[in-house]
Amino acid sequence: MSTTNEIIEFVKEYSGINNITDDTDIFNAGITGDDFDELIEKFAKKYSVEMTNYLWYFHSNEDGWNTGELFFDPPYKRVKRIPVTPSVLTEFATKGKWDIEYPKHKIPQRRYDLLINKIISLVVVVCLIVATLKKC
Repeated sequence: MSTTNEIIEFVKEYSGINNITDDTDIFNAGITGDDFDELIEKFAKKYSVEMTNYLWYFHSNEDGWNTGELFFDPPYKRVKRIPVTPSVLTEFATKGKWDIEYPKHKIPQRRYDLLINKIISLVVVVCLIVATLKKC
């Protein structure tokens, strides 16, 4: 059975952040985006936590450039964030599953914010190719 102190040490070791306590919101402590996702993956593997019910967008954001969110909110901006603390992680490690009952919410099937990013990237690449060909 995992203890809260063990989970705190796990979070500290992963993040390099030393001021982690049992009730520290790890997102607010500075573990966000891809780092948050990686921490949760390592946690689930190390403590054999079944993650079927896990919905990332309730707990963290995404890293990187997203001009599309100027037009369409990404999933994490459509819900109220639910904090994850070492105490919560200890509870899930003990239960062996991610056990949060998420509130009812609606996330679109398609990520239009990411579609806009792809279109912008494609336009930039085409413009660069055209500019390069004109110089030749």
